[in-house]
This record gives sequence, structure tokens and C-alpha cells, in this order.
Amino acid sequence: MLMMTFSVVIALFFAFDLQQYLNLEYLKSSKSLFISYYEQNPMLVLGSYFLSYVVMTAFSLPGAVWMTLGGGAFFGLLTGTFVVSFASTIGATLAMLISRFLLRDWVQGRFKQQMKTINSGIQKDGGFYLFTLRLLPVVPFFVINMVMGLTPLRTSTFYWVSQLGMLPGTLVYINAGSELAKIESLGDILSPTLIGSFVLLGIFPLLVKKIISIIETKRGVANA
Repeated sequence: MLMMTFSVVIALFFAFDLQQYLNLEYLKSSKSLFISYYEQNPMLVLGSYFLSYVVMTAFSLPGAVWMTLGGGAFFGLLTGTFVVSFASTIGATLAMLISRFLLRDWVQGRFKQQMKTINSGIQKDGGFYLFTLRLLPVVPFFVINMVMGLTPLRTSTFYWVSQLGMLPGTLVYINAGSELAKIESLGDILSPTLIGSFVLLGIFPLLVKKIISIIETKRGVANA
């Protein structure tokens, strides 16, 4: 039943060509209309947006970047960040669980090479490794969700590490969305300096863990 639901949702997404609404031009042209709806029915619009974001992320459908920009454009920095942070994390966790319990064999075959690297990282660094992956713009968002479903990482750990690790990126895109008129392409959002900052922020926890490990090893040798 769940597998059928998964297949139907994906089929409907592409059958109705919903991707046509997930682009910069559509966001700009529809901004005033959505804001008008939001002002008239704030809870309905927020709830619909939240649910749509969760479903899109849970079923690994394309368009999360545009949804995030839309959150900033329609709701502003604070509300947009709050809603997207929880919607994206809940959706990512559902995607991980779908991979773990429904798509294990498919994910194992499709991402065999990535599995070796990520399993090794999780065994060595646990949640620190996931935190780094969330910050580094190297592995696609949906791939992380799916592959993590095949690791021994606990669901609760996956949730809170993902929410924390995705927050900086969420803030960047929500802030960009709040100034939508100034954006001509995604390249205007992620500058080399910003990407470098994410890399440093992602590597930092691993460096701290390594330093602590070295110190503990030296203490053990000294006390022996």
C-alpha cells in the first residue's frame, strides 16, 4: 500500500507537469498573488505550503530550492525560516524512513558507490559526518536522505542533526527569497565565499572530534 502511494504521488507530479511552477520566473510573477492569498488566509496558506514542502521532500521530488526561495518571498525571513526548517527536516526524515523500509534494495543498487563512503563516515564519525554532509554542497540533498536510510544511524539523531546542519543553507535561501527581485539566477545566491564558509563550518566539528580523540589517546598513553 505504501509503495503504491509512493508511486502514485511521483506519477501525478510528473503527469501534471508541476515542475513548470518551480522556477525563478514563476516565483517572481506570482509573488504578489501569493502574498495577497497569505494576507487573507494566513493559516491556510502556511499549512498548505508546509504540507506541500513535506510531501515534496519526503518523495524526493525536484524543486526544494524553489520552494525555499518562495518561503522567503511569501513569508519573510523569520516565518519563512521557521516553516522551511521544520518542513524540510520532517520531509527529509520521512524520505530516510521510506528508503529504510520500502526502497532498501533499490537504494542499495542505485547508490552502491556512495554507500561505501557514507557507511564508513557514519561508523567513524556518526552524527558529525551527517552534519558535514548537510553543510557541504557536494552530495545532493535527496541522495543523503536515501542513503542514510541504509545506515545504522538512529532516526532521532538523523532528525536533529539534519535540522541543525541544514539551517545555515535554509537561512541563505530564505533571505535571498525575501529579496527575490534582485536574483537573476541561483549563482547570485551561492557565491564562492559563501560556499567556502559552509565548507569550513562543516569540517570544523570533525576537526574538533579528531583533536579530542588525539588528546584522549595521549592521556591514555601517559596514564598507562
